[in-house]
Amino acid sequence: MWNIYYNSLLNLNFTHRTKPIAFADDLMLAIRGRTVSEAENMAKIELTKIAAWARDNKIHFNEQRSKTILISRRKRKERRDVMIYLNSRPLPQAQSPKYLGIIIDKKLTFKNHLHYVTDKCSKLIFALSKSAKIIWGLGHGALKTIYTGAILPLLQYGAPIWIKALAKVS
Repeated sequence: MWNIYYNSLLNLNFTHRTKPIAFADDLMLAIRGRTVSEAENMAKIELTKIAAWARDNKIHFNEQRSKTILISRRKRKERRDVMIYLNSRPLPQAQSPKYLGIIIDKKLTFKNHLHYVTDKCSKLIFALSKSAKIIWGLGHGALKTIYTGAILPLLQYGAPIWIKALAKVS
């Protein structure tokens, strides 16, 4: 039922510079602009459409869980803060938000995400090494099961659909 309901939101008449990306009940708008002001104005227009859709469908979006991030690879000096509102409340601007398990940074370098995955894998490997001793501890089969079930998926975390969609917008 939610997919049918939510599909009408994704089919709103967004501008060609806006790409809505949804997974389950999470929604991300990727908006492209030549300047920060242009992107900010486009975001305001698109959020007005979404707020109207929500009002018509008797749905409320949580402003506390909604965030904005300005992604730019430009080196020239330009203002870095954006003021975007949802339901007349300003949305906080995050430096490195986490979306669907991926940490996004303002230059799309994914350095923060790589550090996060590296730390997580290091902790798991350390725990495995404590459990695997020469004389006692977990056997080879159990260690391999833990490795393939816990560590390998972290290392093989492929680019989700929304990263590919972001590439199309930029």
